[in-house]
Order: sequence, then structure tokens, then C-alpha cells
Amino acid sequence: MRSKDVAKSRLRLSNPWHLLATGFGSGLSPIMPGTAGSIAAIPFWWLMTFLPLQIYSLLVLIGISVGVYLCHRTAKDMGVHDHGSIVWDEFIGMWITLMAIPAMSWQWVLAGFVIFRIFDMWKPWPIRWFDQNVHGGMGIMVDDIIAGVISAVILYGLGLVL
Repeated sequence: MRSKDVAKSRLRLSNPWHLLATGFGSGLSPIMPGTAGSIAAIPFWWLMTFLPLQIYSLLVLIGISVGVYLCHRTAKDMGVHDHGSIVWDEFIGMWITLMAIPAMSWQWVLAGFVIFRIFDMWKPWPIRWFDQNVHGGMGIMVDDIIAGVISAVILYGLGLVL
């Protein structure tokens, strides 16, 4: 059995940390789990749009804080630092990105999704530096937080010029 399969077999979705870390199971997708996690984040984001911006922002900050612990804990339980099935970081990155959409339309949501996925997968500087140099739960989270912020800035900028 491959080490990634062994690590995945250590997950228990009955464990609330594992359930959240895997994006309610979306990270268990056999094909592009990070993309599946980013897609799974969208319905939760949509529900959060009904909240005042201050509460939305607070939920993102709580999601980051809890995410550092749950990603660290799940990675430790799996025995792999940043296993592909851990996608809570994609949830947070998408929520940050979509804070900046200029209008509530599927086209802007799609644009945010594509921009975020490009930065999350490509990992240009400074994202790559943080991905390679920060470890533990924060290391799992920080590259997606930065990718989300950069994506939000680009999305907001596009909204100003289009």
C-alpha cells in the first residue's frame, strides 16, 4: 500500500477535526482534491454572504485560527505534513478571495475560483517561500491565506476596470 493511501486510511470522518480538515470529505476526492475542496467552500461562502461584513470577517479569522490547529492535528494523525486530502486551507483561501467579488454573479464567483486555483497551484513568490519555510498547521494554512489575499486584490482590481 502506498504511503499516501496509508495516511488516508488513518482519517476518521467521525473525528470532527478530520471532518473539517478534509472539507467535510471533499478533500477525499481521488481527482484534484484541492480543487474539490475549493468548490465545496463555495456553498458555505454563499451562506456567509448573508452576514454583515464584520461577522463574515470574524468567521474567516476564526476559521484561520481553528484551521491552524485542525490542519496540524490531522496531519499529525495521518503522519504526513500536508496531505492532499487536507483542504480546510482551500476553504479559507476561497472565502478570502470571494470577499472581494464586485458583484454577486456566478461569473465573478467563477473568476475568483479560477484566480485562486491558479495561485494556489502555481505558488509564485511569496506564496512558495511560505509554503516551503513555514511548517505545522500554520504552514499548511499560510500559503492559501496569501493566495487568497493576492487573488482578492486581483479580483477587486478587475472589478474596478471592467
